[in-house]
Amino acid sequence: MANATSYKGNEGNKGGMQGQGSHGQAGQAKEEVKGAAQSAMDTASSMASNAASAVKDAASNIGEKAKDFASGFGDRAESAFSSVGQGIQSVGDTLRERGPREGMLGSANSAIASALHEGGHYLNQEGLSGMAQDLTSMIRRNPLPALFLGVGLGFMLARMTSRS
Repeated sequence: MANATSYKGNEGNKGGMQGQGSHGQAGQAKEEVKGAAQSAMDTASSMASNAASAVKDAASNIGEKAKDFASGFGDRAESAFSSVGQGIQSVGDTLRERGPREGMLGSANSAIASALHEGGHYLNQEGLSGMAQDLTSMIRRNPLPALFLGVGLGFMLARMTSRS
């Protein structure tokens, strides 16, 4: 009976050793999986960082191009206002040269020609930005009339665009 007990004891130990071998292999496999997972996470993190950097660079380039376009558009608008101003000045000068010079029509012609010439000069010199600054300062000096004018223009536009 002692032999049977010792045999069972050895068998138990033998099984225990096999279990430890299995646990050793499982532990090693577990470490390999952890390493592979960590490597995959590092690669994914690197790829995400590279993608974010590429998106940031693309956004920066788009921002630069938009800024250049807006700057070019502003320059073209200023140039267009200058050209319009020169044209209005020219019309005023032509009206003064070719229109009547005497009597009531001569006085009206002279006043209109002067107003056109001065308005064209203003557009040519000030441009769009100067007009915006002048309009802003006028509204600040006269807020109530500007408000009433805005309401009146809005009402007129609403009446013109309504179908009834």
